[in-house]
Amino acid sequence: MADHNDPNAVNSIFSDIDVSAADVYDLFGYPSPDTSDGERVVIALTFASVPTAGVFDTDMLYRLLVTTGARVAWPDDDWSLEALLGYVGAVKDKYLGELRPAEVRVRAGADRRAKVDFVGFAGGSFSVTVELDQATTEKAPDGSAIRLFLGGRDDAFFNDLPGFFRSINYAPQFYHVPHTRPDLRELPIPKTLLELEGNDLFNFDPENPRLGRGVKIDLPPGPLTWEGDRFARDADGNFRFVYSGEDAQAGRNVNAIVLELPLRFLTGEPERHRIVNVWGESWVLKAAHKVETIPDHPLWIEHPWALIESLRLDDELKRYKLVDTVGQPFADAGLSEREDNRQLGANNFWLAPHFVKRLAHLGWGFGPSISALGLRTSFDHDDSPVSVHRTYSLAATAFPRVRRLVFQRLNMPDDSWNPSGADIPLRRSVEIFVPNACAIDMDTTGTWPFGRRLEDQVATRFLSLFLDMEAELNGRPYHLEMLNDQALWDAAPIVPRTPPNPLRNDVDFLPEFPYLAAPHA
Repeated sequence: MADHNDPNAVNSIFSDIDVSAADVYDLFGYPSPDTSDGERVVIALTFASVPTAGVFDTDMLYRLLVTTGARVAWPDDDWSLEALLGYVGAVKDKYLGELRPAEVRVRAGADRRAKVDFVGFAGGSFSVTVELDQATTEKAPDGSAIRLFLGGRDDAFFNDLPGFFRSINYAPQFYHVPHTRPDLRELPIPKTLLELEGNDLFNFDPENPRLGRGVKIDLPPGPLTWEGDRFARDADGNFRFVYSGEDAQAGRNVNAIVLELPLRFLTGEPERHRIVNVWGESWVLKAAHKVETIPDHPLWIEHPWALIESLRLDDELKRYKLVDTVGQPFADAGLSEREDNRQLGANNFWLAPHFVKRLAHLGWGFGPSISALGLRTSFDHDDSPVSVHRTYSLAATAFPRVRRLVFQRLNMPDDSWNPSGADIPLRRSVEIFVPNACAIDMDTTGTWPFGRRLEDQVATRFLSLFLDMEAELNGRPYHLEMLNDQALWDAAPIVPRTPPNPLRNDVDFLPEFPYLAAPHA
């Protein structure tokens, strides 16, 4: 998933957690198709539609934080752990130094109106009050026209969520597991893209085909492990995919904040600052006594940098506590494992060693699955014939396994992402996930990882990080869209023969602002 059901404090997959308006879902950002008034950028934050689509929780405060900067390129030849740590250190110095992001702050009232503050932008600071579920255009101090929409929308994320949870053997999606049992979340069974022979806890059950898709049962007493040594195959020799390609989000609504902003409003140097970095946050009023598993005080005991951040809070923010952040798809929900105290936004530099260990853990599951299908993987799994459950205590031990995965250039399927023809280097995993921000390149279409467009199938693109981008298939280099190609699955020894996730949303996006489709009745 992108950021649904994250962090664990608001993870409604658990049997004892309700859906919460503090659960931010997705962040989208890309250059606007409307250039009639100069370059513009679209930014959309979606979150749980609580109490309902088009009605915001009045105890919530939402922030969108924005910085701009010039494009930088990674040194081509340095794939060392020292280079990784040096990069992370530079990110830390930048975000904990003098950088002060501009922000959009949103609080709704009981009258179906919301106050929106624009703070610290090159085009000036100002406040407006807008009606929910109404698109509006407001004038900034510099004369910039800013489009806003706050209200209910169709969920723009289309994915096979149960398939992902089957791939990581995540019990709360299928079984009644409370938040208070962290030992029963990701069970000690290998991650995998292919069913494991005898993995009865998570393999598809034709007697209960909707298990994990709205149906949950009690977790059996055990054993909650797997002792097999091969992938499952049917009578025809086909593997069985843990994914079905079914859109688990079809028919679901969200609440959304959608903005369309002129680039000149964001930066005084639009010709040089071609990268717009954005991340989102949800804060809940302390006096509301919601999300009580997250303490009211800053988490500076666990993370000393948070003390620095707390000193920067203004009087209004001191009345709230931070719950959830979102930047890159899967940075929180996949790599940070939804932990409450890892909701750091762009300040996630200290998580880099954890990401190395987590990617290696995932790689021991996904890598052998990819190899079994006859494809080349970016993860070094020693030619293991089946997925392996392996964890690491040290990033230095895990790093040799994930070196290629972390540093390889991620090929795009063609040149359509770069309509400007500018000299733009391909992105690498390390640059995408640290810092945890949506980095919108204004000289591209903004398709992931150069931003995130509504139509991007980011769940499958994330899986493509585990492909070896130096390999070729049918004379073409591997690329981020390869696992979305139906022809690949038609030729694979697997059932069902489908891309892991649906290729498009259940309803069409709009060609004009606010771009996200209207909510379902």
